[in-house]
Amino acid sequence: MVEKIKVPGSQTVNGTVWVSGAKNAALPLLAASLLSSDGMELRNVPPLLDIDTMLDLLTQLGVICSITKNSPWANSIKLKTDSLYNFTAPYEIVKKMRASILVLGPLLARLGRCCVSLPGGCAIGVRPIDLHLKGLKALGAEIDLKDGYVYAKAIKGLKGADFRFPIVTVTGTENIMMAATLADGVTVLENVAREPEVVDLANCLNSMGAKISGQGTDVIEIKGVSNLGGAKYSVIPDRIEAGSYAIAAGITEGRVDLIGGNFRNVLQSFIDKMEEIGLIFSDIENGIHVESSGKLLSTSVCTSPYPGFPTDLQAQTMSLLCLAEGESEITENIWENRFMHAAELMRMGASISVSGAKAHIKGVKQLTGASVMATDLRASFGLITAALSASGDTTIDRVYHIDRGYSCLEEKFKGCEITLERVKGG
Repeated sequence: MVEKIKVPGSQTVNGTVWVSGAKNAALPLLAASLLSSDGMELRNVPPLLDIDTMLDLLTQLGVICSITKNSPWANSIKLKTDSLYNFTAPYEIVKKMRASILVLGPLLARLGRCCVSLPGGCAIGVRPIDLHLKGLKALGAEIDLKDGYVYAKAIKGLKGADFRFPIVTVTGTENIMMAATLADGVTVLENVAREPEVVDLANCLNSMGAKISGQGTDVIEIKGVSNLGGAKYSVIPDRIEAGSYAIAAGITEGRVDLIGGNFRNVLQSFIDKMEEIGLIFSDIENGIHVESSGKLLSTSVCTSPYPGFPTDLQAQTMSLLCLAEGESEITENIWENRFMHAAELMRMGASISVSGAKAHIKGVKQLTGASVMATDLRASFGLITAALSASGDTTIDRVYHIDRGYSCLEEKFKGCEITLERVKGG
C-alpha cells in the first residue's frame, strides 16, 4: 500500500531539531570513494532513501558497504573499494536519483572506462548532463551516447585541461573535479559552483591526497596525482534541512533551536530574506535559534547559485509567503519546472498565479486542509509546513519524495510538539 502523511492543522512548532548531515554533501562523498582502492569511512551520514540508492549503486560496482547506526539521524559508513569488478551503473538504479551521475567521473578516472545510465530523480526540469560530458571530453575522454547510456573511455588516462562551465552546475563541478584529481597535469575549472557541499567534497579529496585549491571561489585548480589514499571524513550539516525547519517555525508562529553547526555562515542570503518576511534569528551554541515575530510580510525572492537564495528552499518559502501580508513574487532562476507545488497550495486556499519563471502570491489569512500531492522532494516539506498552519487536516500523497531528503521526519517534528501520522492509502 502507498504511504501518505496526515497532518493535523493549527499546530505550532516549539522545540529543538538536531540537523542531519547534508544529503547533497554525502552523495558526492560516497561517489568519491571510487577514486581510491584504500577505502573510506564517512560519518554523520543521514539515513535517507537517496543514500540507500547510492549505496546500492556502489555495491553494484563492487564496493563493500557496512553501516553503523550512531543515532536515529546519523550513520557511519565504511566503504571497502579495493576490488571494483563492474564499470556499469545500470538504469534500474540510476533512474531513481539524478545524483547517480556522480559516479561517472570517478569510475572513468580510476578504471579508464565506464558505462553509466542517463539519470532520473525529481521532475523539476530538464537537468541535462551535457556539461558533465563536455568537461570530461576536455580532459581527453571519448564519449558515446547509446541506448540511454553514457559510454566513456580514456584508455591512456585523463589529461589536465582548462574548462569553463557556460552555466554554474553543482554536480557538473563535482564530477569534473573528481575526475581531474587523477588526471595527468593541471586542470583549471572556471565558473564553478561555490556551494558549501562542493567545498566539502574538495576538502575530503584533499584529505585523500588530492591537490585542489580555490574551492569556494569561481575558479578551482586541480593538480593531478597518480593515486589517492583512504579517508575518514564527517559530512557537513544540512543547511537545506535547517532552513526548512526554520520556515516551519515561522509559518506556525513558533520557535525552534537548530543544532549542528554554524548555519549563519552557509544560509546568510536565506536568513536575510526570512528576516524581511518576519522571522527572527539569533546565534546559539552550535546552532541558531529561530522564532516568529508574529507577523509575516510580503517580499520578492529570486533563486540563484550560492551564495544566493537556494532553489532548494523556494517551495518552502512559497508556503510561508502564502500567509504574508500583501503581495509577493518568486523568480525561479535554476529549474524551469519548479513551481508544480503552486497548484497543490492553491487546493489549500492559496492565491498564486504562475507565469514562466515567476510566481505571484497574494497573501491570505488562512489556509485550509485538503488532499494534496508532493511533486518533488522540497515541495513535499513545503506542503507539510503549509498544512501545519492550515485549519483542518491535510493528507499528502507521494511522500516517498520526502523520505529521499529528510531523515526522521516524524521524530524531529515530535521534538517540536508537532504530530504527523503515516497512513496507508490506495
